[in-house]
Amino acid sequence: MSEGIPSCGVDFHCHLDLYPDFEAVIAKAEAARIHTLTVTTTPKAWPRNLELTRGTRYVRAALGIHPQLVAERAHELALWEHYLPEARYVGEVGLDAGPRFYKSFDAQKQVFRTILERCADAGDKVLTVHSVRSVPTVLDMIERHLPQKRGVVVLHWFTGTKAEARRATALGCYFSVNTEMIRSERARMLVSDLPLSRILTETDGPFTKIDGQPAEPANVQTTVDAIARARNSSKDSVADAIQNNFWSLINVH
Repeated sequence: MSEGIPSCGVDFHCHLDLYPDFEAVIAKAEAARIHTLTVTTTPKAWPRNLELTRGTRYVRAALGIHPQLVAERAHELALWEHYLPEARYVGEVGLDAGPRFYKSFDAQKQVFRTILERCADAGDKVLTVHSVRSVPTVLDMIERHLPQKRGVVVLHWFTGTKAEARRATALGCYFSVNTEMIRSERARMLVSDLPLSRILTETDGPFTKIDGQPAEPANVQTTVDAIARARNSSKDSVADAIQNNFWSLINVH
C-alpha cells in the first residue's frame, strides 16, 4: 500500500469482487484515496483479485478461505497454500460457530490451523480474521500457532467480550470496526473500551449498507464518525489514530 501520499481513510475489510462491477469499485476506492483491503472468500478468486490490484496505489487483495465455505471448499486449502507466497495479506479466514456452520467447525479448525502455521512459516503476513461465536477458540489458535513476531491479526467485526478484547490486545491483535457492528449499546461500549491504538475501520461491503446502498470504501468516514461518538472523541483525533494504526500495522515486521 502506498507511502508518502495523503490518504483519506482506511477500509481494512471489504469484498470488492462481490460488487456488480469489480473494476469500477476499485477505481472509486483509488479516487477516494482509501487504503483498502479487498478480501477473497476462496483461493480460486485470488488470481483475478491479484491481477486487478497489482498496479493500484491504495487497494490490495487478501488471499482467503472463508470459514462459512469450508464445508464445500476445504479441498482448496492446497490451492491457498500454492498462492500464499504471492500474498502479503490473508483473509477472509477464521472460524464461524454459528448455527448454520457449526457442523463444519472441526474442519474449520483444521483449515485455520494450517493457515496460521503456514503464515507463521512464511512470516510478515497480515491476517483479517472472522470469529463469529468462536472468539476464545480463535485466540487460543492464534496464541498457539502464530507467534507475534511471525505475523499480525486484525479481528474483523469483533463481537467478543471486554475480557476477550484485552486478551486479543495482549496477543498483538488489531480490531477492524464497521458501522453495523456498533449500532447496539453493548457494542458501542466495547468499541469505547478498545485501545484506540489498535482500531481500524472497515466496511465489510457489500454486506453492510449506508443509506440503503452497499457500503463502499469511500463510506468509511461514516464509521470514523460513529467510533468518535462511541468514544466521546473528536472525529479528527479518531481519523488520525486510525491512519497511524494502519501504518504501524503494515510496517510491523
